Amino acid sequence: MPPEPMIRHLGQLSVNVKDTARATAFYRDVLGLRFLFAAGNLAFFDLGGVRIMLSPPESPEFDHPGSILYLDVADLQAAHRELGARGVRFESEPHVVARLESADLWMAFFRDTEGNMLALQSEVARAG
Repeated sequence: MPPEPMIRHLGQLSVNVKDTARATAFYRDVLGLRFLFAAGNLAFFDLGGVRIMLSPPESPEFDHPGSILYLDVADLQAAHRELGARGVRFESEPHVVARLESADLWMAFFRDTEGNMLALQSEVARAG
């Protein structure tokens, strides 16, 4: 039996922001993530057990766009409509990015108030 992996799961992800208050409003009020707490100029959210930290860069070498957050949703079309109604501007309409064995992987990309790229994603089973 192989040893248990040392790294169990993603515990926290930091997202670079320039304006913590503005970004907090977006992640809480527009995306609907559960706000956990604030500490100084940091804000923390829960995303399915992963803590998201909104943080201004600590030094110039960290002042760059962050990784893309791929937010899994059950109904991509409905989520796209709902977030669009809340003012989210999408880079493109939902589209297939990969044809998997029994499903199609759909995505729609958008940016938060700080210019960070995010995406909605959903695996949609193919008929037949």
